[in-house]
Amino acid sequence: MNKVILVNLGGPRNPNEIEKFLTDLFTDPYIFDIPLPKFFQNSLGKFIAKRRTPKVKHAYESLNYGGGSPLVDETNRQAQKLEERLNQISQEKWQVKAFMTCGFPNLREVENELKGIGKNTFVLPLYPQYSRSTTLSAIKIVQNIIKICPVSRNKNYCLNESCWGQCINASSEIRGWISPFYNNKEFIEASVSLILDFYNGRLDQNQFLNLEDIPKEDWRKIPILFSAHGIPMRLVRKGDPYPEQVQETQRLIEASLREHGFEAETFLSYQSKVGPAKWTEPSTLNKLTELAKQGIKSVSVYPISFVSDHLETLEEIGSQLKIHALSSGIQNYYRIPALGTYPKFIEFLANIVLRNFNLEV
Repeated sequence: MNKVILVNLGGPRNPNEIEKFLTDLFTDPYIFDIPLPKFFQNSLGKFIAKRRTPKVKHAYESLNYGGGSPLVDETNRQAQKLEERLNQISQEKWQVKAFMTCGFPNLREVENELKGIGKNTFVLPLYPQYSRSTTLSAIKIVQNIIKICPVSRNKNYCLNESCWGQCINASSEIRGWISPFYNNKEFIEASVSLILDFYNGRLDQNQFLNLEDIPKEDWRKIPILFSAHGIPMRLVRKGDPYPEQVQETQRLIEASLREHGFEAETFLSYQSKVGPAKWTEPSTLNKLTELAKQGIKSVSVYPISFVSDHLETLEEIGSQLKIHALSSGIQNYYRIPALGTYPKFIEFLANIVLRNFNLEV
């Protein structure tokens, strides 16, 4: 049997898992990148996790999802749909499971699942763009388990910060790991199709969380704000290619939308900043303020670096930023959902899996 392991950042499934999730988050040196020895980082990370738990608990309660995040359930649904599709279009037998780098089910606890990597097991991180804080974190966890770098025959290859860009290209040569898909034609087509289906009321209400009403105005004239998860600028200065890849995803989606008649402007911003350090800019909050001052009355927000709806898309984009936008003077605010189990996205995932297994698509 062939296996696919979907990897996502994770989220607490219930209130009891919030501190564990935050502890994994803030003690991971590739996610919480600070110039401290490992012992001090672990101690500081645990302290921050404990301090932030009550505040974060309140945020998760506002989602009305049992006090936890829907991300794990969403990723499990993606795994189920991908497994079904692979078994439909391939003569091989497939099993797809989802694991998280933070919280449960934890990627650090799947040694048996990873024994066949490069043979009949394939690891698929659900991060469209490469970053140290997401892709590299997952690479390091897998490397610690299997004792070799999963994306290169040189076990130290992708852990050297100077080779981050090369690592992306090298990963496409290794059968057991998929590289970021930020510029993949099928991924772009799936993203554009979802946006168009949202505007035209063709999305299944049962398939998306908190799906909002479609615009009554002409969608072709509504500016789109592409909102990506931010990263600290110190990572960018070290060579992290994430911002460049986000910009390329934006460029490709915009170009395709224009072929479908889209006429308005598009913008790019970053959200979810943590701590006082300088992060990628402009922030989505400030960009919405700027657009309101420019007299823009309608805006759609698309989560360009997320493929599953969760706290950052449902609460931050769907509630906090919406309230800010409307209070700043924007009259119509639309949250376009993340891809989730959108059929064309699942089809794309199935195709890249089969191609990496050298099977016909």
